[in-house]
Amino acid sequence: MNLSRRDFLNICKTSAMAVGLTALDILRLEELFANGAAPTVLWLQGAGCTGCSVSFLNYTASAKPASAADILLDNVNLAYHPNVMDAAGSSAVKIIDDASAKGGYILVVEGGVPTAFGGNACVAWTRGDKDVTFKDAVTGLAAKASTIICIGTCAAWGGLAAAAPNPAAVRGVKAVTGKNTINIAGCPPHPDWIVWGIAKAMLKQVGTLDSYGRPKALYSSTVHDRCPRRGTEETHTYGQDGRCVKELGCCGPATRAACPGTRWNNGTNWCVDANSLCIGCTEPTFPLETLRKAAGVGG
Repeated sequence: MNLSRRDFLNICKTSAMAVGLTALDILRLEELFANGAAPTVLWLQGAGCTGCSVSFLNYTASAKPASAADILLDNVNLAYHPNVMDAAGSSAVKIIDDASAKGGYILVVEGGVPTAFGGNACVAWTRGDKDVTFKDAVTGLAAKASTIICIGTCAAWGGLAAAAPNPAAVRGVKAVTGKNTINIAGCPPHPDWIVWGIAKAMLKQVGTLDSYGRPKALYSSTVHDRCPRRGTEETHTYGQDGRCVKELGCCGPATRAACPGTRWNNGTNWCVDANSLCIGCTEPTFPLETLRKAAGVGG
């Protein structure tokens, strides 16, 4: 992926207030880029809808870089992303092989890992005349990565890709590799959370993770804790502005996420403010168990 160091730093600066990047963090990132110490980032995609990449590429801001078009400039740090990178075929595989030989990269994984059929339900690339399954690609690259970041609930725990009946036996990255992962949960995660995760991983300052591998800096409070509708009169019908939707099955009380603070589309709106429900997409039980509990089905 062609992401310039200048634009990545500008994204961090624009997102700093929303996601907790400090001026010192930005300075340290600038130093990493200046002395060539910033690690390579490899972004793989497995079983999923590509929605996490779409979320990141839909990043908007009031200042440069204001859109994905501003982001995709000089090839600097994010070396591999199958959707938008220039290289293809053997040239793309060489990028992976070169990074693997050196080690120490940040491995970003989007999408779940199919494990049935020898992993052949999802092929990452072809090396020579041999298909490399996504399972083998993730397992091999995880072994030499300095940090593994799961972008989205599918990569973290299986998510929608692992919903029943799950014929491809999709699992999360940690369950397959046995390696600890930093889980930037969401379906999809907010683009600012993704930027935070990559930036903090570069600085080795992700901080404490909760029992599900989520950074407490992003997932310490529930949606209900910070919801501006908390304490308001509860509604029993949809479409009523300003009223709590808990009785309609909102998962906010049991969902840890920063949505009320970061909001979406450059701070324009978020699910509950649009009179929808929080569907618990940052939780490891999403989608089925989370929604069952919200509806009061099966305990």
